[in-house]
Amino acid sequence: MKIKNIIILLLVFLGYTSCERLFMKEDPEPENAAIFDHLWNTVDEKYSFFTDKNIDWDSAKDVFRPRAINAKNSIELFNVLADMLFILEDGHVNISAGIDVSRNWDWFLKYPSNFNFDVIERNYLVPSEDYQISGPIHNTIIDSVGYMYYESFSDNVSTSLMNYLVLKFLINEKEGSFEINSLEGPVAGLIIDVRNNGGGSISNAFTIANRFATDKIKVADWFYKIGPGHNDFSQAEEKFLEFEGDEDYKFNKPIVVLINRSSYSSANFFASMMSFLPNVTLIGDQTGGGGGLPINNELPNGWRYRFSSTRTLDANGQNIEFGVRPDIEVELDSVDLANGKDKLIEEAINFIKNQ
Repeated sequence: MKIKNIIILLLVFLGYTSCERLFMKEDPEPENAAIFDHLWNTVDEKYSFFTDKNIDWDSAKDVFRPRAINAKNSIELFNVLADMLFILEDGHVNISAGIDVSRNWDWFLKYPSNFNFDVIERNYLVPSEDYQISGPIHNTIIDSVGYMYYESFSDNVSTSLMNYLVLKFLINEKEGSFEINSLEGPVAGLIIDVRNNGGGSISNAFTIANRFATDKIKVADWFYKIGPGHNDFSQAEEKFLEFEGDEDYKFNKPIVVLINRSSYSSANFFASMMSFLPNVTLIGDQTGGGGGLPINNELPNGWRYRFSSTRTLDANGQNIEFGVRPDIEVELDSVDLANGKDKLIEEAINFIKNQ
């Protein structure tokens, strides 16, 4: 009898819970309006370049909000949000969903690439007996000039690695012993190639740049977004380069930094910082820009997005969001490329050897 009663109670309970499911709704998906408003409001309060780019964000809301509300599915909604973010003209701004990642690549797609790694590898790196891949940095000596190619600031670089590379270009080998002679070492100068480097960790940029600093020198002011107004920024946070180590291991010879339109974000910061060192010359094309540190956030439907939340002015007060211009403009030549020559590297070698 007890077993029978238990079975009856279970049936009643199961029936009740089944009926309850009929009347209870699952958590509803966030409405398009809520998703749009979250994105627009967050960017409105925290994005850093509205004034610099003269962007009418209120007008963007008037245009894109009705389109977002009327979107019939996730694909349409995603495209509306992506189109709105596109007007910020910022490679650090995108939205990421399972179906796609939005992007604005106008900062490099509209310009010549001025880079061909295949030509560099086949004609400058592999044939050289000095060629090494030290951590993430390809390095060698080309016609008595040191050469380093760094593909991404996302690849970690340590101070010890930089010490090794600098010593490689400073040490004289004489009768089986090593001598340090920073004036006469095996190279006349150094090329640091950050073309097609799309950025990564800003700390790696400082690690490399600090290694080539001579005296402590101011290179930038950083401003952080701290309020909802488009011009609500913190006081300037000054940024310096400063060499730390044995004075005998400083690199005082000419340095050329090769840049192109695909030098972006941390590579853009790096080019700007290096330009303030007295022995550094920038050669190539203007960098792609990217002068704000990005932050990430999440929409109510789980999509991720990011946008720039700081401003950077170099030590001369120039906003580097719009790129850093070279001291000497050089473009790749198709005839030279066909003959295995990189015109930017050749110009850098000639420039260094003529100093």
